Amino acid sequence: MTGAVIAGEFLAFPFLRDCGTNRAMQENDNHVSDRNGRPRKARKPLDSKGFEEIALAYVARFSTTSTKLESYLARKLRERGWDADSGPMPDPAVISARFVALGYVDDAAYARARAGGLLRRGYGPRRISQALSAAGVDAADRADVAPDAVAERQAALVLARKRRFGPFGRGEPDRKLREKQIAAMLRAGHRLENACALVDAQTVDDAVEWAGQCYD
Repeated sequence: MTGAVIAGEFLAFPFLRDCGTNRAMQENDNHVSDRNGRPRKARKPLDSKGFEEIALAYVARFSTTSTKLESYLARKLRERGWDADSGPMPDPAVISARFVALGYVDDAAYARARAGGLLRRGYGPRRISQALSAAGVDAADRADVAPDAVAERQAALVLARKRRFGPFGRGEPDRKLREKQIAAMLRAGHRLENACALVDAQTVDDAVEWAGQCYD
């Protein structure tokens, strides 16, 4: 690239110091783009105080797990960098572990809340386990919140009612529609036997009775 040095400053093009091209390039060095491509000023690198503040703000705003907090902090360090003058760069895993010890982050509580929310929305045990695993919840905590047979059936009923499957739809589904509805319930994490029982129920009352049989 051709350029010029004026008073110890390298200019991208050998034009005047206040040339529009040079001004634009110098301004762009101090900006980054947001998700919509609009320029915005680059934020200062994180220091010890700022890093602690974003960690506290995150756990105050979101229900989270130690793994999710660690990933969030690592991403922030990649995005903003670290101010070396403030001391050694912190380890996100150490910060996450400290927040767990302080009670700011509770994986088991997160698992209970997340599993309950997914059940109420009509998701089955497989999808619940997958969601918790993706959030970093360990196998023991996932097992503790695994739905029992009653909860599984009730969640399947919720989904069938919401999506108008089986007796909740208009008329008895033909073979193609039946297979499509069963596949949708399987994708939502339900067991095959539960999906078939609901889709094949003759009436809404039959479906509700089936879902309540485990209470006996």
